[in-house]
Amino acid sequence: MTATVGSPGPLLSVRGLARAFRSPRVLLPGRPRREVRAVADVSFDLGAGETLALVGESGSGKSTTARLVLRLLAPDRGRIVFDGRDWLALPPDELRRARRDVGVVFQDPGRSLNPRMSVGSVVGEPLAIHGIGDGRGRHARVAELLAAVGLAPDMRLARPGELSTGQRQRVAIARALATTPKLVVLDEPVSALDVSIRAQVLNLLLDLQVTTPSRPAYLFIGHDLGVVGHVATRTAVMYLGRIVEEGPTSEVLGSPRHPYTALLLASRPGRGNASTPDATERRRLAGEPASAASPPPGCPFHPRCPRAAERCRTELPAETILPGPGGRRYSCHDPEPAVPGNFFPPSS
Repeated sequence: MTATVGSPGPLLSVRGLARAFRSPRVLLPGRPRREVRAVADVSFDLGAGETLALVGESGSGKSTTARLVLRLLAPDRGRIVFDGRDWLALPPDELRRARRDVGVVFQDPGRSLNPRMSVGSVVGEPLAIHGIGDGRGRHARVAELLAAVGLAPDMRLARPGELSTGQRQRVAIARALATTPKLVVLDEPVSALDVSIRAQVLNLLLDLQVTTPSRPAYLFIGHDLGVVGHVATRTAVMYLGRIVEEGPTSEVLGSPRHPYTALLLASRPGRGNASTPDATERRRLAGEPASAASPPPGCPFHPRCPRAAERCRTELPAETILPGPGGRRYSCHDPEPAVPGNFFPPSS
């Protein structure tokens, strides 16, 4: 399962990634520092041109995982191999050059775009930073990118504050694709958008993944399972900093094996038979996730799980990898029964 540097394999390979946040030192002697384990032993692969979604409730660790992959945060331990390179071992100068192969789109374009710069300058900034092309070439590239995301040529003169939220997110997408990256990290890219334009932006991302010369892979961070079902090739479900289930999206969301995945589906508004006793029981037990600062012993999900037994309260479940090409895996002592042939319907 471990990727070897320099050998053929996934575009992005993450192994044993972990990160804890520690409170500042306290003044009272003998008082321990508070530690929040945001990410604990996370591993996954992402192939070229694929989309992997990391899903879960707020605080599950999915955005922290994305920031670790982007090297905006340093992990406490773990390994990341990107495009055959040990991503965490790259020295600053080499990392700066390698960053042209990675784009990022954040949740709130109003905060991620410099309000003092014109749209043309925002989109062209990555080209200038990485020394790609001359002035005329960059001007042409910016025009090409604006056209690709459906913005008029004269938009290059506007400031981000003059645009709608949907237009600003299109600018952010154009900027992320400026250097034709191999990987784009999408951190809740449509959650700040109105429902009326959400599908437009999602379809744009899917189209650009095919038409961009580098055919970038997407690491998609989200919580809306309808959105995930529409865009993701594979889905990894995170709970309290751990991946508890992963596999092809249609299978994970169509026939979940981990009770937490089933809970997320049962809690999705307007989907499924919410009146069944099983769905009602899941919502009753849903509650709030345990604190990452003091996770429960055993399986972290057991206080909310309708299938929890005594073993779940004391023993962390090992990972089960199902046979077959899909690579389904889950960590549960008493998994949900499989539903053969059941697939998650695409988002409308």
